[in-house]
Amino acid sequence: MPDTLHADQDASRAAGTPPGGAYFDVLIVGAGLSGIGAAWHLQRGCPGMTYAILEARAAMGGTWDLFRYPGVRSDSDMYTLGYGFRPWLDGHAIADGPSIRRYIAQTAVDAGIDRHVRYGHRVVAAHWDSGGACWLVEAEHGGRRVPLRTRFLYMCSGYYSYDEAYRPRFDGEETFAGRIVQPQFWPAGLDYGGRRVVVVGSGATAVTLVPAMAQDAAHVTMLQRSPSYVVSRPSEYGFARRLRRWLPARAAYALTRWRVIVESMLLYRVARTKPDVAKRKIIEMARRQLGPGCDVDTHFTPDYKPWDQRVCIVPDGDLFRAIRAGRASVATDRIARFVPEGLLLESGQTLPADIVVLATGLKVKLMGGVAITVDGRPFHGNDAMSYKGMMLSGLPNCVMTFGYTNASWTLKADLTAAWVVRLLRHMARKRVDIVVAHRDPGVQPAPFLGFTSGYVQRARDELPRQGSRRPWQVHQNYLRDMLTIRLGRIADGVLRFGRKGAMP
Repeated sequence: MPDTLHADQDASRAAGTPPGGAYFDVLIVGAGLSGIGAAWHLQRGCPGMTYAILEARAAMGGTWDLFRYPGVRSDSDMYTLGYGFRPWLDGHAIADGPSIRRYIAQTAVDAGIDRHVRYGHRVVAAHWDSGGACWLVEAEHGGRRVPLRTRFLYMCSGYYSYDEAYRPRFDGEETFAGRIVQPQFWPAGLDYGGRRVVVVGSGATAVTLVPAMAQDAAHVTMLQRSPSYVVSRPSEYGFARRLRRWLPARAAYALTRWRVIVESMLLYRVARTKPDVAKRKIIEMARRQLGPGCDVDTHFTPDYKPWDQRVCIVPDGDLFRAIRAGRASVATDRIARFVPEGLLLESGQTLPADIVVLATGLKVKLMGGVAITVDGRPFHGNDAMSYKGMMLSGLPNCVMTFGYTNASWTLKADLTAAWVVRLLRHMARKRVDIVVAHRDPGVQPAPFLGFTSGYVQRARDELPRQGSRRPWQVHQNYLRDMLTIRLGRIADGVLRFGRKGAMP
């Protein structure tokens, strides 16, 4: 490998890079599903490069180590949420959190990636210097600031804050005699056996919590302001089981993965082109699952089109079963205030509760909330435009992983990681030090995400923009991205390359 990206520390200092700190060719921020996958691709495609993974927490796994609430599981099938390079061998397509955490950890151990992880390193700032073509990264560790330097910054920190969830405040909370908890910060050892529980929310977290808690609670009520689309999927795919009997594990996984990808894309296309048909089918399926005792028109008929917000998946219809059995119920109303015995709703009804779970959503935090400067000037992501959903205009030598909203996160993460390898290899061949996406002023801005979900709308002023034409568009289409990301030219005229000393 040419040494363009391997300049030693003395040469970097001489070129103007701030002194101090360990040096790496690539720094990956985040040791979750995306970060471990990024490291695997980097090791395989650029074996001569040095790298480290900075992880703020004390364990790898990201989302799947953070969330510990009852029943936590994937809301995508594991044949596409799993890595393309490592078969998911568990029979369950919808997997529980601990199983996913073990899958990530085993991937890291088997590839020797775990030796590159620096735990307890929270990245708080990153300063780009064009003179030295280098990032000075500041991480908090053990109560002090640790400087590190890198040629390339790879953000795999997800899209939401690990430290803060979206937490609306309600009148009368101080009068409530029970306990209020949040799924993101689930109290260890919380005893809800025989208790009355109200779960506030109707998204993926809520539909997971309700059937899981209903197994032991006296009763669980899902309180929602408005309904979501809820679809039952089998926890194990029969065709995947048959393929595993007939074929080697890797081949069976690949075929299953592609079948799921194609089916999901077709279903999504139908939902977007014929939303009335898709809506009717989804509601009919829910009605059959719930039976005549549930008011489906009120509780499971959204007022928006399918995939304007993410569709909730319930494995083997567990939510519907809990409602049919009377262990759980749904209330569609708004909270007027907390009262000592529970929640007073705007309709005048009181929901009795010993525990209230506020599954009210995430708080978006782009690129981990890191304070970024470029040649001494503050960089704000919401002022930038997204290049292929991977780079931000005006931000050199930096890639961020951002997955799909209508499919598994890892599908886009894998494409991004493979593209980063292509980019780094291109830069080494051409002996260039800097790459930056230059925004064409003629490209009209558009929202980064087309979702109407609350967490997206709350963050619309924090997210970058996408553009009105390629390569500034953020496609929610895996096959299209395969063509533009995996096969498209690196030197496409939008990416500009240069040597250290000045921004190209």
